[in-house]
Amino acid sequence: MSQHCGAALRVENIEVVYHHSVQVLRGLSLEVAAGAMVALLGSNGAGKTTTLKAVSGLLPLEKGEVRSGAIVVDDRRLNDVAPHLIARSGIAHVREGRHVFEDLSVEENLIAATLALKGRPDAGKPDFDRLWHYFPRLAERRRQRAGYLSGGEQQMLAISRALIGKPRLMLLDEPSLGLAPQVVEEIFDIIERINREEGVSMLLVEQNAFAAFDICSQAYIMESGKIVVSGAVQRLRDDPDVQRFYLGYSENEAAVSSFRDVKHYKRRKRWLS
Repeated sequence: MSQHCGAALRVENIEVVYHHSVQVLRGLSLEVAAGAMVALLGSNGAGKTTTLKAVSGLLPLEKGEVRSGAIVVDDRRLNDVAPHLIARSGIAHVREGRHVFEDLSVEENLIAATLALKGRPDAGKPDFDRLWHYFPRLAERRRQRAGYLSGGEQQMLAISRALIGKPRLMLLDEPSLGLAPQVVEEIFDIIERINREEGVSMLLVEQNAFAAFDICSQAYIMESGKIVVSGAVQRLRDDPDVQRFYLGYSENEAAVSSFRDVKHYKRRKRWLS
C-alpha cells in the first residue's frame, strides 16, 4: 500500500439533511491520508453512502444538503461545488449498483466516461492499454454490450470508467455487493493494485468487513450517522466488540443491538460494580 504524508480528504464535523428535515449525518468527521486506503463500515442505513455523496457533491440531486461542517480535498473546500466540477478535479465516485450504460459496448462506455472530463487538458480518448492492464477480462469483451457482462465484469467496467480521469481520490461504494466470493477477491486485488501502482487515495464503503480489512490500513465504523469507533485495522480486528458486531464472532455478553449500546452497557457495568 502507498504511504504518503498529509491528507487527501478531510471531512470535518458535517451535518447532512434530506428534504430540509431528515438528518442523516450528525457531526461526522474522518480523514483519508494521501495514498492510503481507508474503510468506512457499518450496517444498512448508517449513513455510509450519504457520506460518499456528500464528498462527490451528489446530495443536491437527491434533495440533500450539507448543513454545516467542511469537506476538504487537497486543501480545497468542496462544500457547494457542483458535482461535475468535483469529478473533473480528480475525484472519482464508483457508486453502488454498477452504473454502466447497458446498451453501449465496453469501449463505448469508457469513451463516454471522458465526456465528464470536458475542459481538462488531458480529456480525450481513453488510455485503453492502461485500463486493460488492470482489467484484461474487459479487453476480451471490449466490443460486447455492457448489459451482457456478468456482475463482476460490470463492476470492473464501473471501476475502469472511474480510472479514465486519472483520479487522485476514489470513493468506492460496496464494490463487493452481490458478487461471488472468488469475484470479490479478484476485484479487491485489482483495487489494491491501483492504489499501490498509481498512488490513488481511496475511501471504501463496504459491508464485507473481512474483505475491507484485508486491503485497508485504517477504518471507521458508523452507526446512526456518527462514527462510533475508528483506528488502525489491526487494532479494530482485535477488538472483541468489533469482532461481535462486524466480523460475526459471538460473545457471551448482555443482549444489546449495536456497538454504541454495548459500549454504554460496559460503562454502566463498571460504574455499578
